[in-house]
Amino acid sequence: MRIHTEALTDEERTTYEWQMWIDGLGEDGQRRLKGATALVSRCGGLGGPLCYHLASAGIGGLILAHAGVVQTADLNRQILMTHDGLGKSRVESAKRRLLELNPRLRIEAVPENVTEDNAGALVGLADIVFDCAPVFAERFAMNRACVEQGKPMIEAAMFEMEGQVTTLIPGKTPCLACLYPEEPPAWKRQFPVLGAVSAMAAAIAAVEGIKLIAGFGQTLAGTLLYYDSRNMTFQRIPVARRPGCEVCGMLCDEVGRAEDGVGTTRQSDRQERSAYMPTAAGRPSDTNRCRSSC
Repeated sequence: MRIHTEALTDEERTTYEWQMWIDGLGEDGQRRLKGATALVSRCGGLGGPLCYHLASAGIGGLILAHAGVVQTADLNRQILMTHDGLGKSRVESAKRRLLELNPRLRIEAVPENVTEDNAGALVGLADIVFDCAPVFAERFAMNRACVEQGKPMIEAAMFEMEGQVTTLIPGKTPCLACLYPEEPPAWKRQFPVLGAVSAMAAAIAAVEGIKLIAGFGQTLAGTLLYYDSRNMTFQRIPVARRPGCEVCGMLCDEVGRAEDGVGTTRQSDRQERSAYMPTAAGRPSDTNRCRSSC
């Protein structure tokens, strides 16, 4: 990733001192975080805690896209929303809370959801995209825009007690359309959600983004991390590019011929996991249960 770096103030050095002790992060990585801008689609049960982690880590800018007003049913999971915000704009409530945590943040609050019409412009304003949307049309629009603009996208989703996260890098990994060629037929807009479970996916996604921006560690590129918090089990599932993908097919084919690295899978992995779409728990009969929590 090409990130514009910004010098740290003395206050920022004091604020982020303990995390700059992390091997590989340091002041250089912190400057990259300060210079980066992230687009977060939805700032609810998954996007809310993700934004909070990014803000506390010192990311420079956030673009928050989320329509609607705060409702009572949001409050079991949407940690950026409060009772006094009921009936008020979700995205403005999120902006207020995040600025209380980090007043240095540059925040653009967009009171609408991502669509095919605005995805390109919104992705164009960001260095990295976090998909926390529960609607597949929204996720597909962001994926297409990210592939077209060469922007990485952290894909996070959950369902009931399960969650999954992967890092999508155009030209190096499968894109979202490789994993989900079409909207799963069993998908429903409303589903069981426990706030702590969606926050787990949010924390993992935030760590992925921070590593990618700061340039250290190994990401989940080419791998889907699945967890079942009911049993506290975790799995790393290889994900493969889908031949003929209508979104990234040509791009991926070129990279696939040139290298056998990030985003590729061994033939044995392909045989072990016969479908290109990841399953929620590695069980073929239970595919695509996880979705983002808004």
